[in-house]
Amino acid sequence: MPGATELVCGVRRWDLGHRGLVMGILNRTPDSFYDHGSYFAFDRFLAHAERLVQEGADILDVGGVKAGPGPEVSEEEELERVVPAIAALAERFDVALSVDTWKASVAAEAFAAGACIGNDISGFSDPAYLSAAAKAGAAVVATHIRLAPRVADPDPHYGDLWGDVSEFLAERAGRACAAGIPPSSVILDAGLDLGKTSEQSVRLLAATPQLVAMGYPVLLSASNKTFLGSLVNREVGERGAASLAAATLGLAMGASILRVHDVAGTRRVCATMAGLAAARP
Repeated sequence: MPGATELVCGVRRWDLGHRGLVMGILNRTPDSFYDHGSYFAFDRFLAHAERLVQEGADILDVGGVKAGPGPEVSEEEELERVVPAIAALAERFDVALSVDTWKASVAAEAFAAGACIGNDISGFSDPAYLSAAAKAGAAVVATHIRLAPRVADPDPHYGDLWGDVSEFLAERAGRACAAGIPPSSVILDAGLDLGKTSEQSVRLLAATPQLVAMGYPVLLSASNKTFLGSLVNREVGERGAASLAAATLGLAMGASILRVHDVAGTRRVCATMAGLAAARP
């Protein structure tokens, strides 16, 4: 089956044959693995968002709870972190907005505030999530995770890595479509580093063509992750080149959306790859 040709997020529509889309990461958390809360203060958050927009972000992805283990964050606190941020971004910038949450209540409020994508790393564990997205006309990201967000998974085992991941994602995508979300608004993410060893994440990145062949837009979230650090023996903050290499490889294999910290560098990668593709005989 060929890869998806378009992505629809609310009133926005992208031709995926043109170039890869860049999703800039905006953390409203005090304990992010990458920026350690550097943009948690609201004024710093907005300034960082403005920089990402100027650098060419197509989508801004706002999250109020980190994926890994950490202090408990209540629903009320997550709403306070995320919803005013989404509303402020919608007022200031003409870009698509994504909410990085696995709670349907947070997603629904974020959609009402201006988000058009629900980026759920739990694989739709909240039974009300897909109906909230469908009601809002929002796109969703179906992400593979072995256990659950915020749960340590230090020694994950799979009987058939690609088989298990693809079966999970196919079922979640089918569930999204059954809820009334069109296939062009259902995005797949293999969930690199989410319940995977570094070696397993590398193998799943290499399986991007098979993921693309499932027929939905594909999101690659590899930026600065642990598996890249293992490949190049570099700590967080020193994985920029590895992140751009992963982005280039992902695009070459058909990924549609790149979720990244380095928007400017990734946008240049996307432009270069699009130019090279256009020059083919």
